[in-house]
Amino acid sequence: MPKRESAPIGAPCWVDLMTSDVPGAREFYGQLFGWESEEPSPEFGGYFNFTRDGVRVAGGMPTMEGSEDTTNVWSVYLTTDDAEKTVEVATAHGGQTLAPAMSIMDLGSMAIITDNGGAAVGMWQPGTHHGFGVLTEHGAPSWFELHTRDYDNAVAFYRDVFRWDTHTMTDDPTFRYTTLRDPAGGDGAWLAGIMDASALLPEGVPNHWQVYFGADDCDALCARVVELGGAITEPAEDTPYGRIASAADPMGARFRLVAPNEQMPAK
Repeated sequence: MPKRESAPIGAPCWVDLMTSDVPGAREFYGQLFGWESEEPSPEFGGYFNFTRDGVRVAGGMPTMEGSEDTTNVWSVYLTTDDAEKTVEVATAHGGQTLAPAMSIMDLGSMAIITDNGGAAVGMWQPGTHHGFGVLTEHGAPSWFELHTRDYDNAVAFYRDVFRWDTHTMTDDPTFRYTTLRDPAGGDGAWLAGIMDASALLPEGVPNHWQVYFGADDCDALCARVVELGGAITEPAEDTPYGRIASAADPMGARFRLVAPNEQMPAK
């Protein structure tokens, strides 16, 4: 895949990791995916970037010092052309603001909200930083998926707030799934998905976004996760969209692996 210069409005453009062990995370993902990592920046609260072959693929940050919240989690950011306005629209449609729109020097502007089902999601208005520069390759972000108990309202929220071009992939009662399609890409240019996870999410687990990373060999990468001190929470299995597994790093941050990253069929 060629390097990506920019993302369409509403599409995932960045992922980052909040971790209770920055050195451990840098070591783990470096050995797992071959990522390199920049030194954490005190100016930006210890934020740093992961790179692959010199191209940015993800970010990382420490959990807040002194905070009781030591959550280790991967977060997804959607592209916007006006972060402040998008926050206003989100709150008008039932979302809540976790971090208001703010400029990050000339890099861009960010905000973090919850959607109308309570799932946290970030937004990024690009400046000089356009997000990850490679997609759907080994060790690169490859798919992004909202798991929600409030499926119908979630689809409407992302369509109204982030201007998603939504397409129903399947509306079978046992598997309801909607995709975001790149309007410039034609049929098959899928960018993200929303899954009705009402019957799947355990009690106490909130609605949330998940990030998938590409893997040349899903089973080999699963074995490597375990060797490096992580865990496989759902073993690899074949699906119509590739061989998929769920994993967690040694600090507990969850992510998914997919190999190969097949395009979702148009409906």
